[in-house]
Amino acid sequence: MTSLSWRHALLALAVVAVWGTNFAVIKSALAHLPPFTFATLRFLFAFLPAAFFLKRPQVPWRNLAAYGVLIGVGQFGVLYFAMDGQISPGLASLVVQSQVFFTIGLAIWLKGEKLSLRQGLALVLAAAGLGVILQHVDAVTTSLGLALVLVAALSWALGNMVQRATPEAPSLAFVVWASLFSVPPLLVLALVFEGAPAMVSAVSTMTPVVWAELLYQSFGNTLFGYAAWGWLLARHPAAVVSPWALLVPVFGLTASALALGEPLPPWKLAAAALVIGGLALNTLPGLRLQRDRTGAVG
Repeated sequence: MTSLSWRHALLALAVVAVWGTNFAVIKSALAHLPPFTFATLRFLFAFLPAAFFLKRPQVPWRNLAAYGVLIGVGQFGVLYFAMDGQISPGLASLVVQSQVFFTIGLAIWLKGEKLSLRQGLALVLAAAGLGVILQHVDAVTTSLGLALVLVAALSWALGNMVQRATPEAPSLAFVVWASLFSVPPLLVLALVFEGAPAMVSAVSTMTPVVWAELLYQSFGNTLFGYAAWGWLLARHPAAVVSPWALLVPVFGLTASALALGEPLPPWKLAAAALVIGGLALNTLPGLRLQRDRTGAVG
């Protein structure tokens, strides 16, 4: 298969739209909730009450645990910590998309998938867009923030590979039950870095808006987003699915500008154009690909 069908493309677009606008939601919620407390609650509500309605997928517990720790702690725990004063939401939405390159690299290394010249050029073009933004960091973005978001991106890519190892598992049930393993380490981090009094105070004073932001994280971003993304990755090569995530910063920058007033100067628009150009080049019809040893195309 050389590209996504239009139905699968619409699903991918819906996922990246949720993920992109999510960065403005995260920033807003972090004004009230400490980062690790926020992440703990997010994955607690991703697990409950859905676990009562979805049977645990018949995959090894170690797969669920690995995915839960990588996505819950490695990606979002670290990302929330970085966005709590270390990096702007729009820029975070862009830097975390380095997961595309990590995911494709891991798929080539571990799964034997092949990268065509055209796909390689598309990734170079998109990488140029990432480079433009990285050259325009400002006072609200620190080197620690950039490093933390890169760690989050690598964790996301590793989580992708863990989920792809069990393509027969129902994606939604996989994400729900993996969230069980996200909560304990996040809770420990919250207790160590934020303290029980701060956690109790933050939760007890949550407004309806903050509750809505939290539930958007749990149900929209985690359950819908990661279940749908995993479903797509189980049916298509990483080099076909992952570049769609390059649209996340487009939604992220736009939502941050509209909702939070984050500046959107010409250089950010130019970077977004490069990212979209890379995605378009990768997904144009007629792309000829080679089959890997599993029979998938990549």
